[in-house]
Amino acid sequence: MSKPVFIISLDFELHWGRFDKGPLQGKEDYYRQTLKAISHLLSLFREYDIAVTWATVGMLMADNEKEWADFSPQKEPVYLKSRYSAYEWYRHENGDPNCLFAPDAIREIVSTPGQELGSHTFAHYYTRENGQKADTFRADLMAAKQIAVEKFGQELKSLVFPRNQYDEEALRISKEAGFSTVRTNPEDWYWKFPEDGKFIKRFFRTGDALFYYGKKKSFSHENLFSANSHLPVLLPASRFLRPFHPNLGILNQLKIQKVKREMQVAASSAEAYHLWWHPHNHGWYPNQSLLEVREILEHFCKLRDLFGMESHSMGSLSNALQASRQK
Repeated sequence: MSKPVFIISLDFELHWGRFDKGPLQGKEDYYRQTLKAISHLLSLFREYDIAVTWATVGMLMADNEKEWADFSPQKEPVYLKSRYSAYEWYRHENGDPNCLFAPDAIREIVSTPGQELGSHTFAHYYTRENGQKADTFRADLMAAKQIAVEKFGQELKSLVFPRNQYDEEALRISKEAGFSTVRTNPEDWYWKFPEDGKFIKRFFRTGDALFYYGKKKSFSHENLFSANSHLPVLLPASRFLRPFHPNLGILNQLKIQKVKREMQVAASSAEAYHLWWHPHNHGWYPNQSLLEVREILEHFCKLRDLFGMESHSMGSLSNALQASRQK
């Protein structure tokens, strides 16, 4: 397989991805706008024939609190800092169920051609936080797979780690749990061990969206299969698409121009480019942010015509690479 590749993966989490960062109260409209934006995103992906992996928190798949409890694993993570536990937060805070459960959105996703339902773990699980253990992580992954199969008939094969936290043990457990593909971090030093939260790393990650430093963002996809058979396919991220904000002015367009130039490099080099973001990034200023997505997809279509660039989800790329190895 020698054609250039464009991959999109989305971290679908609503407030399950933000419960330890701030209160739900006051954000209800933000999440309502997010759910509306998902329908618009799916329309765009259908219009431009774009394959996407929706890495979804398993808790989102429940209809209500009772079903959430029914599918929750017997073994919960016991973090040293309990604020990292989605279970502890929900029991004490609760909140608007429309910001926590979204089965209708998931049905719309899986019924749209080219869309892959992936996993963002069941409970937005942090594999690098103190106190978590292998058995609770394994139980979390199995709960995510169970709710996806029983409710939506979907076998989860692609995994994105919350907050981009992972280590070799987490990768090995993921493979044992049946995940064949995992999104990993860029090679730049400021993406390594993101859980340490140092300001200098956050500063460089933010600046990387606008300025040219760090390593090349596209990569060869011919040798993604690990020599270690106990690990899944490790599919690097290239770029986080930062959300539109009016206060950024011309920087919004500079950000998109940088993504388009990086895509052009990937296409002309027969390499892969992996873009990711959160659906809730469209919760504020949805019209403007969706126009940015359209501009990127229009550019992909030009690269498809010029260089034969292909659109893939994480899972479809893994399958295509596996098939090419077996020829």
